Amino acid sequence: MSKKSGSFFDMQFVTSSISTMLVLLLLGLVVFLVLTANNLSVYVRENIAFSVVLSDDMREADILALQKQLNKEPYVKQTNYISKDQALKEQTEAMGTDPAEFLGYNPFSASIEIKLNADYANSDSIHLIEQELMGKKNILEVNYPQDLIDSVNRNLRKASLFLLGLAALLTLISFALINNTIRLTVYSKRFLIHTMKLVGASRSFIRKPFLARNVWIGLLAAALADAALMVMAWLLVGYEPGLLQVITPSVMLTVMGVVLIFGILITTLCAWISINKYLGLKTEELYK
Repeated sequence: MSKKSGSFFDMQFVTSSISTMLVLLLLGLVVFLVLTANNLSVYVRENIAFSVVLSDDMREADILALQKQLNKEPYVKQTNYISKDQALKEQTEAMGTDPAEFLGYNPFSASIEIKLNADYANSDSIHLIEQELMGKKNILEVNYPQDLIDSVNRNLRKASLFLLGLAALLTLISFALINNTIRLTVYSKRFLIHTMKLVGASRSFIRKPFLARNVWIGLLAAALADAALMVMAWLLVGYEPGLLQVITPSVMLTVMGVVLIFGILITTLCAWISINKYLGLKTEELYK
């Protein structure tokens, strides 16, 4: 290849890198959405709480012992003890009036609020947990928002399936777009490839600079796409710091890794396919 045609950093290299970067950015966004949606589902399910209502005869020391015991259970993420007085205070603030004033006594019972680990935040698991808890002494009832839990799990399942389907579709589209970009680049060099064949160059010798060039295109495009994704994540977290619960460092490292690996693999594979096609063409087929 001549110096001009073999130059890595010509205009064709730049345009190929930019077009590939845009496709990888789109793919990276979908991977980002899939991973953050999974973190969001875990966050939502682990913040749905249910209450274990306790008997008024239960001493506070026994309640604290029960809370300590519950914290050791595999299904428990966090517990919070709510005393009778605290329950009365919270309800007074919510209702705007003190029920104890006209009833003459505190009508609320002490309770332990439980937040579950995400794997147990479903109706079947909670039903088994309820049966286990109701078998304990001094536990009057277990209250949990079954309709809310079912609705959350159903909607999260639908969202996950949609995002996975979208990811698969965009992977195919990305392959097609990048393949088309590389095929056009190789097509413009078809006469050069044929000339090298005529002077006795081996297939591997002809193929090597094209593959190397496209590996660098993949690396550059992936680096640019990763940089753009990191800036987007930084802006989102800066706007809403609470998103750090969802946009974690592990999510960003995974997204960047997927984009980098896909960028290198797809450009190399597409270049290999396109070069092999033109290596096998006869002279009269070059003009088609």
